[in-house]
Amino acid sequence: MLIQASAGFGMLYRLDLTKAAMELLSALIERQEPGGEVNASQAELGARVGLSRNSTNTAMGLLESRNLVLRPKDRKYRTYYLHPYIASYASQEELEEAIEDAVALFTSRDGGCTRVWEAPVSTVG
Repeated sequence: MLIQASAGFGMLYRLDLTKAAMELLSALIERQEPGGEVNASQAELGARVGLSRNSTNTAMGLLESRNLVLRPKDRKYRTYYLHPYIASYASQEELEEAIEDAVALFTSRDGGCTRVWEAPVSTVG
């Protein structure tokens, strides 16, 4: 059983997400592995919620621009990460560690700018 981080869900309404983006986010949440890793193509995710290819691409771009969906630095095909505030975890300890790491990055200052959490390097070959 996965433990869902819920810190970000109460704020989703503030992000002006489209209906398509909310549906795509739902598919991503459903398909995630512990820690928020999702291994699926945009076509697979869009088909799961009945979105066209163009709508899926636009919705994914919106989710990425809002930092809800993160791509690994190496940009592996079919690999996405959910932000730690909305990802699921295998244990309470993993959830707490991920949230602490994210909070530390959000509250630290680097040259006057708040740093953004980045997806880890993909483990998918």
